[in-house]
Amino acid sequence: MSTLTKSIIIYGLIGGVVSLTGFLLMGCTEDAWGMVAGFASMILAFSLIFVAVKNYRDKQQGGVISFGKALQIGLLITLVTSTVYVVVWLIDYAYFNPDFLEKYTASTLKAMAKEGATAAEIQAKATEMKEFGQQYDSNVFYRAGVTYTEIVPVGFIISLITALILRKKRNEQREELASL
Repeated sequence: MSTLTKSIIIYGLIGGVVSLTGFLLMGCTEDAWGMVAGFASMILAFSLIFVAVKNYRDKQQGGVISFGKALQIGLLITLVTSTVYVVVWLIDYAYFNPDFLEKYTASTLKAMAKEGATAAEIQAKATEMKEFGQQYDSNVFYRAGVTYTEIVPVGFIISLITALILRKKRNEQREELASL
């Protein structure tokens, strides 16, 4: 196994564990703070992409990395981190939190009522959420796909930003050395 592959797996697994801290905090509260904690932990988890790419560029590539290679590393770490997140959610939902959708629906409808939504709007949302819940509960692959859509976009954006910031060609490295 190459050094790069090991790094991707290690950083991805660490990222997965970090993302789970927010996941656990989200489970403790059903309000907006839970969502904030969840996304903050995802951002923190995916900040490891920057560390991994910079480490690879500086220690393995002599200070040079293309945009494409940096993006590839970031996306592979995103895949590992996201898979940890999804697998843990599937286990949690199946064995420890099977009434999550019911609680989430009740919380959403309560918030709508508090914000002044009409009875018709609340009923429409309840129907929409019930239909979603039926599909979500009946197909584990659908459930996994929905869960991936929560976390992968965050990793993609951070991978893209990392690749843009850390890309460095040989010419840029020569110019940087010459200016010293």
